[in-house]
Amino acid sequence: MASHAVCIQRLAPPCFEASQLNQSKTVSPFSVSITRRKRRSSGVRCSLVDFIGGDLVKPDIGRWLEDVEKHKAIAIYTPHEGGYEGRYLNRLKEQGYYFLDISARGLGDPETTLLNPYPVCPAHLGKQPIARWYYPPEVDYRLSALPPSAKGLVVWIIEAKVLSKSELQFLALLPSLRPNVRVVAECGNWRKFMWKPLAEIAELAAQE
Repeated sequence: MASHAVCIQRLAPPCFEASQLNQSKTVSPFSVSITRRKRRSSGVRCSLVDFIGGDLVKPDIGRWLEDVEKHKAIAIYTPHEGGYEGRYLNRLKEQGYYFLDISARGLGDPETTLLNPYPVCPAHLGKQPIARWYYPPEVDYRLSALPPSAKGLVVWIIEAKVLSKSELQFLALLPSLRPNVRVVAECGNWRKFMWKPLAEIAELAAQE
């Protein structure tokens, strides 16, 4: 059999002149990341509110105090990060109000807990007789303990979004039953601190 010769041709690497080497630029991955960082950082803008704090610059404190005295029951919506409602709470304290902080979770019937003596059954662990203790009404008990210089009592309800419509309607009517009581209910979250009359949220005005 005839043998076929295979010719392998080796290609030499391309040759560049010195002038072409000087004109070529090498780009490293580090320089690309640096330019990207510079472009990203150039888009950040700061204002005076970023240095002072958004919770300190609030020109609506006067309207807040007026609405609390006018409607007497307010539903508030706070930002998710929290902390903004403390500025409005402190302004009510400066007006002479005392506070009753209650969580809506586990509150039970608001009318029974706030205005009537309500029973509490302690845990008996299966070895003790079932007992029932009675506590005084939360609102009336604290109204009787207020100093003479106090302007009134603010019932501040946390997580009021879990309450039903009928329970919110009772809270809206509570200042009419106890004239020295104001109600502030945290009914949800929003991008900024805002409030509405609680009767409007509970649709009490539409029923009347």
